[in-house]
Amino acid sequence: HGSNGRAWLLTIVRNTSYTLLKKNRAVDVTTTFDEEIHAASHEPVSPATILEHAEDAELISQAMDELPAEFREILVMRHQEGLSYKEIADIAQIPPGTVMSRLARARAKLKEYLATRIGKEK
Repeated sequence: HGSNGRAWLLTIVRNTSYTLLKKNRAVDVTTTFDEEIHAASHEPVSPATILEHAEDAELISQAMDELPAEFREILVMRHQEGLSYKEIADIAQIPPGTVMSRLARARAKLKEYLATRIGKEK
């Protein structure tokens, strides 16, 4: 698969993940994010802060679950994995322009979902 072994490996991981997701729908994409936040902080965290982060994580997880798989995977690769548009395009086997448009649509859908959910809570 050319000289980009990482893209080849991540394509395999992507395809395997799809298979696992079909079998087991529930995936918590916010766990890694939360662990990184707490690991980076050297200050003690109050119970109220922990509860607030847990509520935020749950809301984000619900929002991510509402996204179509092709939008969710692009968001995860870009924001959790830190991949470039080109790397995402190689892995997803789509043009870089499609990566950018899916990312923009995914962000818009997340923003819309979160705005309606936060509006209901107030």
